[in-house]
Amino acid sequence: MNAKRLPDVSFTSLSYHIDLVWLFEASKAIKKYVATGVDNITAAEYEENLKENLKVLLEQFKTGRYKAPPVRRVYIPKDAKGKELRPLGIPTYEDKVLQKAVAWILESIYEQDFYDCSYGFRPGRSCHDALKSIWSGLMKMGGGWIIDLDIRKFFDTIQWRQLQEVIKLRVRDGVIIRQIGKWMNAGIMEEGNISYPEAGTPQGGLCKALHKPPYAKKSIMQSNQ
Repeated sequence: MNAKRLPDVSFTSLSYHIDLVWLFEASKAIKKYVATGVDNITAAEYEENLKENLKVLLEQFKTGRYKAPPVRRVYIPKDAKGKELRPLGIPTYEDKVLQKAVAWILESIYEQDFYDCSYGFRPGRSCHDALKSIWSGLMKMGGGWIIDLDIRKFFDTIQWRQLQEVIKLRVRDGVIIRQIGKWMNAGIMEEGNISYPEAGTPQGGLCKALHKPPYAKKSIMQSNQ
Protein backbone atom coordinates (compact mmCIF):
# COMPACT_ATOMS: atom_id res chain seq x y z
CA MET A 1 0.00 0.00 0.00
CA ASN A 2 1.26 3.47 -0.91
CA ALA A 3 0.46 4.88 2.55
CA LYS A 4 2.89 2.43 4.14
CA ARG A 5 5.50 2.74 1.38
CA LEU A 6 5.36 6.56 1.43
CA PRO A 7 5.06 7.59 5.11
CA ASP A 8 5.88 11.25 4.42
CA VAL A 9 3.44 11.74 1.52
CA SER A 10 0.17 13.66 1.81
CA PHE A 11 -2.45 12.17 -0.53
CA THR A 12 -4.41 14.57 -2.72
CA SER A 13 -6.74 12.16 -4.55
CA LEU A 14 -8.79 9.94 -2.25
CA SER A 15 -12.47 10.86 -2.48
CA TYR A 16 -12.88 9.10 -5.84
CA HIS A 17 -12.85 5.81 -3.90
CA ILE A 18 -16.20 6.77 -2.38
CA ASP A 19 -18.85 5.69 -4.85
CA LEU A 20 -22.34 4.20 -4.61
CA VAL A 21 -21.05 0.77 -3.65
CA TRP A 22 -18.78 2.28 -0.98
CA LEU A 23 -21.73 4.16 0.56
CA PHE A 24 -23.87 1.04 0.41
CA GLU A 25 -21.23 -0.93 2.31
CA ALA A 26 -20.98 1.91 4.83
CA SER A 27 -24.73 1.78 5.39
CA LYS A 28 -24.49 -1.96 6.07
CA ALA A 29 -21.89 -1.28 8.77
CA ILE A 30 -24.05 1.15 10.75
CA LYS A 31 -25.99 -0.14 13.74
CA LYS A 32 -29.67 0.01 12.87
CA TYR A 33 -31.46 0.03 16.20
CA VAL A 34 -30.03 3.15 17.81
CA ALA A 35 -31.33 6.60 18.66
CA THR A 36 -32.14 8.94 15.79
CA GLY A 37 -30.49 12.26 15.04
CA VAL A 38 -32.03 15.71 14.72
CA ASP A 39 -34.16 14.67 11.72
CA ASN A 40 -35.77 11.76 13.66
CA ILE A 41 -35.33 9.50 10.61
CA THR A 42 -34.68 5.88 11.55
CA ALA A 43 -32.43 3.50 9.63
CA ALA A 44 -35.49 1.56 8.47
CA GLU A 45 -37.13 4.71 7.09
CA TYR A 46 -33.98 5.79 5.28
CA GLU A 47 -33.47 2.35 3.77
CA GLU A 48 -36.98 2.22 2.33
CA ASN A 49 -35.50 4.12 -0.60
CA LEU A 50 -31.85 3.37 0.07
CA LYS A 51 -30.45 3.39 -3.45
CA GLU A 52 -31.96 6.76 -4.37
CA ASN A 53 -31.02 8.27 -1.01
CA LEU A 54 -27.41 7.16 -1.43
CA LYS A 55 -27.32 8.52 -4.97
CA VAL A 56 -28.36 11.95 -3.70
CA LEU A 57 -25.90 11.73 -0.79
CA LEU A 58 -23.03 10.83 -3.13
CA GLU A 59 -23.81 13.67 -5.52
CA GLN A 60 -24.04 16.20 -2.69
CA PHE A 61 -20.79 14.96 -1.15
CA LYS A 62 -18.82 15.07 -4.41
CA THR A 63 -20.14 18.52 -5.44
CA GLY A 64 -19.75 20.06 -1.98
CA ARG A 65 -23.49 20.68 -1.60
CA TYR A 66 -23.87 18.33 1.37
CA LYS A 67 -24.78 20.21 4.54
CA ALA A 68 -23.74 18.44 7.72
CA PRO A 69 -26.71 18.49 10.14
CA PRO A 70 -26.24 19.39 13.82
CA VAL A 71 -25.45 16.56 16.20
CA ARG A 72 -28.06 15.79 18.84
CA ARG A 73 -26.46 15.73 22.28
CA VAL A 74 -27.51 13.43 25.11
CA TYR A 75 -25.80 12.52 28.34
CA ILE A 76 -24.93 9.08 29.67
CA PRO A 77 -23.37 8.06 33.03
CA LYS A 78 -19.58 8.12 32.88
CA ASP A 79 -19.13 5.76 35.82
CA ALA A 80 -21.07 3.09 37.65
CA LYS A 81 -22.18 5.54 40.33
CA GLY A 82 -23.61 7.93 37.77
CA LYS A 83 -22.17 10.98 39.51
CA GLU A 84 -20.55 12.27 36.33
CA LEU A 85 -22.15 12.37 32.90
CA ARG A 86 -20.49 11.96 29.52
CA PRO A 87 -21.83 13.98 26.56
CA LEU A 88 -22.68 11.77 23.59
CA GLY A 89 -23.26 13.07 20.08
CA ILE A 90 -25.90 11.37 17.90
CA PRO A 91 -25.65 12.21 14.18
CA THR A 92 -28.44 11.53 11.72
CA TYR A 93 -28.41 8.11 10.07
CA GLU A 94 -27.42 9.57 6.69
CA ASP A 95 -24.59 11.53 8.28
CA LYS A 96 -23.36 8.34 9.95
CA VAL A 97 -23.21 6.65 6.56
CA LEU A 98 -21.05 9.41 5.12
CA GLN A 99 -18.89 9.56 8.23
CA LYS A 100 -18.30 5.83 8.00
CA ALA A 101 -17.37 6.12 4.32
CA VAL A 102 -14.85 8.90 4.99
CA ALA A 103 -13.54 7.13 8.10
CA TRP A 104 -12.65 4.08 5.99
CA ILE A 105 -10.58 6.31 3.70
CA LEU A 106 -8.72 7.88 6.61
CA GLU A 107 -8.32 4.53 8.33
CA SER A 108 -6.64 2.97 5.31
CA ILE A 109 -3.91 5.62 5.58
CA TYR A 110 -3.45 6.10 9.30
CA GLU A 111 -3.45 2.39 10.05
CA GLN A 112 -0.04 2.34 8.37
CA ASP A 113 1.25 5.04 10.72
CA PHE A 114 0.13 3.76 14.12
CA TYR A 115 2.56 2.02 16.43
CA ASP A 116 1.90 -1.65 17.07
CA CYS A 117 1.33 -0.88 20.76
CA SER A 118 -1.74 1.23 19.88
CA TYR A 119 -5.09 -0.53 20.32
CA GLY A 120 -7.83 2.06 20.82
CA PHE A 121 -10.60 2.04 18.18
CA ARG A 122 -8.45 0.18 15.67
CA PRO A 123 -9.96 -2.49 13.39
CA GLY A 124 -9.27 -6.07 14.40
CA ARG A 125 -8.08 -5.01 17.87
CA SER A 126 -9.89 -5.03 21.18
CA CYS A 127 -9.43 -4.28 24.87
CA HIS A 128 -8.71 -7.96 25.40
CA ASP A 129 -5.86 -7.76 22.89
CA ALA A 130 -4.40 -4.79 24.77
CA LEU A 131 -4.62 -6.62 28.10
CA LYS A 132 -3.00 -9.70 26.58
CA SER A 133 -0.15 -7.55 25.27
CA ILE A 134 0.35 -5.95 28.70
CA TRP A 135 0.31 -9.33 30.42
CA SER A 136 2.81 -10.75 27.94
CA GLY A 137 5.11 -7.77 28.37
CA LEU A 138 5.00 -7.97 32.16
CA MET A 139 5.77 -11.68 32.11
CA LYS A 140 8.81 -11.13 29.92
CA MET A 141 9.99 -8.33 32.21
CA GLY A 142 9.36 -10.34 35.34
CA GLY A 143 6.92 -7.74 36.68
CA GLY A 144 6.63 -3.97 36.56
CA TRP A 145 4.34 -0.99 36.99
CA ILE A 146 1.12 -0.26 35.12
CA ILE A 147 0.14 3.41 34.91
CA ASP A 148 -3.47 4.14 33.98
CA LEU A 149 -3.97 7.67 32.62
CA ASP A 150 -7.03 9.44 31.25
CA ILE A 151 -7.01 12.90 29.68
CA ARG A 152 -9.95 14.68 31.22
CA LYS A 153 -12.45 16.09 28.69
CA PHE A 154 -10.06 15.33 25.83
CA PHE A 155 -12.75 15.12 23.13
CA ASP A 156 -14.37 18.32 24.40
CA THR A 157 -11.16 20.35 24.09
CA ILE A 158 -9.62 19.18 20.79
CA GLN A 159 -8.40 22.24 18.91
CA TRP A 160 -9.73 22.22 15.35
CA ARG A 161 -6.79 24.06 13.79
CA GLN A 162 -4.32 21.62 15.27
CA LEU A 163 -6.49 18.69 14.18
CA GLN A 164 -6.66 20.01 10.62
CA GLU A 165 -2.91 20.53 10.51
CA VAL A 166 -2.34 16.94 11.61
CA ILE A 167 -4.79 15.60 9.01
CA LYS A 168 -3.16 17.58 6.20
CA LEU A 169 0.16 15.91 6.91
CA ARG A 170 -1.30 12.83 5.23
CA VAL A 171 -4.55 13.92 3.55
CA ARG A 172 -4.98 16.90 1.22
CA ASP A 173 -7.96 15.77 -0.81
CA GLY A 174 -10.10 18.91 -1.08
CA VAL A 175 -13.43 17.07 -0.97
CA ILE A 176 -12.55 15.21 2.22
CA ILE A 177 -10.90 18.17 3.93
CA ARG A 178 -13.95 20.31 3.14
CA GLN A 179 -16.30 17.68 4.53
CA ILE A 180 -14.35 17.34 7.76
CA GLY A 181 -14.59 21.10 8.16
CA LYS A 182 -18.37 20.92 7.72
CA TRP A 183 -18.63 18.33 10.48
CA MET A 184 -16.58 20.52 12.78
CA ASN A 185 -18.91 23.47 12.21
CA ALA A 186 -22.23 21.59 12.10
CA GLY A 187 -23.25 22.60 15.60
CA ILE A 188 -24.81 20.73 18.52
CA MET A 189 -28.51 20.55 19.31
CA GLU A 190 -29.43 20.22 22.97
CA GLU A 191 -32.98 20.57 24.28
CA GLY A 192 -34.05 22.19 21.02
CA ASN A 193 -31.28 24.79 21.00
CA ILE A 194 -28.32 24.77 18.61
CA SER A 195 -24.88 25.93 19.73
CA TYR A 196 -21.70 26.23 17.70
CA PRO A 197 -18.63 25.39 19.81
CA GLU A 198 -15.21 26.39 18.53
CA ALA A 199 -13.39 23.31 19.78
CA GLY A 200 -13.97 19.65 20.53
CA THR A 201 -15.61 16.76 18.68
CA PRO A 202 -18.81 14.91 19.67
CA GLN A 203 -18.14 11.53 21.21
CA GLY A 204 -19.91 8.98 19.09
CA GLY A 205 -19.81 11.25 16.05
CA LEU A 206 -17.41 9.14 14.04
CA CYS A 207 -18.22 5.50 14.72
CA LYS A 208 -15.48 2.91 14.64
CA ALA A 209 -15.34 0.39 11.83
CA LEU A 210 -17.42 -2.76 12.21
CA HIS A 211 -15.81 -4.55 9.31
CA LYS A 212 -13.19 -3.90 6.66
CA PRO A 213 -13.91 -1.27 3.97
CA PRO A 214 -15.19 -2.51 0.62
CA TYR A 215 -11.91 -2.90 -1.26
CA ALA A 216 -13.49 -5.86 -3.09
CA LYS A 217 -16.59 -4.16 -4.42
CA LYS A 218 -19.97 -5.84 -4.91
CA SER A 219 -22.91 -4.71 -6.98
CA ILE A 220 -25.39 -2.52 -5.12
CA MET A 221 -28.04 -3.66 -7.59
CA GLN A 222 -27.73 -7.26 -6.41
CA SER A 223 -28.22 -6.16 -2.82
CA ASN A 224 -31.37 -4.18 -3.58
CA GLN A 225 -33.24 -6.51 -5.89
